[in-house]
Amino acid sequence: MPLVGPKRRDRDAQIRWVLWGLLFANLVVVGAKFIIGLGTGSLAVLGDAVHSSVDAMNNVLGLVVMRVASRGPDEDHPYGHSKFETLGALAIVVFLSVSGFEIVKGAVAQLIDGPQPLTITNVQLGLLVGTLLINTAVATYETRRGRALHSQLLLADAAHTRADVFVTIGVLTGVFLSRLGLSWADPIVALGVAIVIVVLAYGIIARSVPVLVDEHVAPAHKVQEEAELVDGVRRAYDIRSRGTHDRRFAELTIAVDGSATVESGHDIADRVEARLQESLRLHEVVVHVEPC
Repeated sequence: MPLVGPKRRDRDAQIRWVLWGLLFANLVVVGAKFIIGLGTGSLAVLGDAVHSSVDAMNNVLGLVVMRVASRGPDEDHPYGHSKFETLGALAIVVFLSVSGFEIVKGAVAQLIDGPQPLTITNVQLGLLVGTLLINTAVATYETRRGRALHSQLLLADAAHTRADVFVTIGVLTGVFLSRLGLSWADPIVALGVAIVIVVLAYGIIARSVPVLVDEHVAPAHKVQEEAELVDGVRRAYDIRSRGTHDRRFAELTIAVDGSATVESGHDIADRVEARLQESLRLHEVVVHVEPC
């Protein structure tokens, strides 16, 4: 069933709690990476720390966006503000794009100028592995909660955290290969990470754009089939639908017997509305009645 009233407020509150928890975890990761980077003088680790700090910025952005998206309908936004959550997801694509560009730029520079071997102690390496485990757990948890709450914002933020995981794996791979005397492989691994980031960004766009351009949330033929199963409906037509992943709207016209009274016509419309809300998980259905 679609989320309405208290259920939707509870869903939005859960998303905000998830974001607060992730913000704390990301700040721990950022602090650890900066300590390692400053202690070793490794630009790669410091760059990874900067990239991780973007995750914390995403969480702050998400909290701000959810504060707006949780508002109900008003005079200027009769369908509510839930699309702001989708806009927040697209904003994360911008951060991903910047991260990918910086990784590619650094990798190309190393290929041209020659890579520098990384020097890092086993203790610092262990701390870096620890941040990797935290980020992996964060990405897994956030993805699971994003799917459960139908939140594009959480799913997009999880994708960015997964990108951070791949960046850290790239740094660790560079350290390992550098110890084997294969420092030239580090920029190649970085380019591979950049490709993964592009794929993650594309996935966010593919989920967000249909919502923003009002792609239908229920196939017209399915709405028609369900509506015409209601007794008294001769035909259903002029069908439109739109919405986000948790707030779905539809509008249609039904033809009823010309001899039907106004009261019976409204009764048929109410049954069509209830059936579509139940079978197609629609939040709101507007039914126009026409005699035939």
